[in-house]
Formats: sequence, structure tokens, C-alpha cells
Amino acid sequence: MMRLPEHIPAGARVVVRLYAGIDEHTGRMQYRDVVGHVRSWDGTTLELTRDAAANGSRPAQDVSIRPEQIAILKPVPERPVRQSIG
Repeated sequence: MMRLPEHIPAGARVVVRLYAGIDEHTGRMQYRDVVGHVRSWDGTTLELTRDAAANGSRPAQDVSIRPEQIAILKPVPERPVRQSIG
């Protein structure tokens, strides 16, 4: 398990790579990434607002992540702001 920071500031944008189990065909570990903004971190649960999909296929959603689910956690920059033409 990775060593997680004691403090993660609310509002920080992060990517969290989660363990998603073993692939039954290859035997390899699978992962799932969640990108979003931290709501809180108390050392036992990371509360995150997952970003909406860039293509609009999934709305933003609140997720709770336990430390043992986390393979990697790192900061990521904000998405560029798109300006509308017209």
C-alpha cells in the first residue's frame, strides 16, 4: 500500500488510481482512475467530487475512497477553460 499524505487540502485536484481486481484472462492487476477535487481527507476516507466526463457522458459525482483501495494518488492540473465562440 502506498504511503498517503497526512493532509490533502480541500479543493485540490487529484488523480486516484484504484485497485480494480485481477483480470481473469491475463492474471494481471487492473486499475481504475478517478479524477476530481478533494472535499476532505481524514486519514481513513478520501471524499472526492469526481469530475464530469469531458464529453458529457457522465455528470460529476461524489465518491468516498478508502486508503486500502488507493494504488497511486497525485495532483493534476485543472482542465483548461474552453471559451465559446459567438
